[in-house]
Amino acid sequence: MEATPLAIPDVLLITPGVHGDERGFFMESFNQRAFEAATGVSATFVQDNHSRSARGVLRGLHYQVEQPQGKLVRVVAGEILDVAVDIRRGSATRGQWVSARLSAANHRQLWVPEGFAHGFVVLSDTADVLYKTTRYYAPRFERSIRWDDPALAIDWQREEWCWGSQPILSTKDRLASDFHASEIL
Repeated sequence: MEATPLAIPDVLLITPGVHGDERGFFMESFNQRAFEAATGVSATFVQDNHSRSARGVLRGLHYQVEQPQGKLVRVVAGEILDVAVDIRRGSATRGQWVSARLSAANHRQLWVPEGFAHGFVVLSDTADVLYKTTRYYAPRFERSIRWDDPALAIDWQREEWCWGSQPILSTKDRLASDFHASEIL
């Protein structure tokens, strides 16, 4: 397992060891000791989530104002552009974002620590996204930031969107707050 810091060094792109041959492949999708050794992060995961979404679906940018969650995200079918936004008060990178393409083909994972809003857009026909969280989902504490907030200026790689210029959003995400109007950690 290899962990590579992104432009915001607390967010890590993780590349697991994949062993393949003519039969297919094998990889450890998670190993606590290897994760801690590669990342320096000692996290306890309490919940695993699985979402399936169609091409053009954008989920996020989500966070919890209390019980913030660290997330270890991976894709087991399809491809997404995964985005993390630093929302930590006092952080030198507050309001900045990083992204990575995660797919079933590249096996990469993204470590999104507590204090970040998280979202993704589906680039393939469908995508199955699995993510481990460090705290339980708490709907009363969940908040959303607008995916297209001009203050964040996230590059969602829209030039590659074959479905048009607008993503498919949930009602919650359509009603999301601007970054500067959000309850920030």
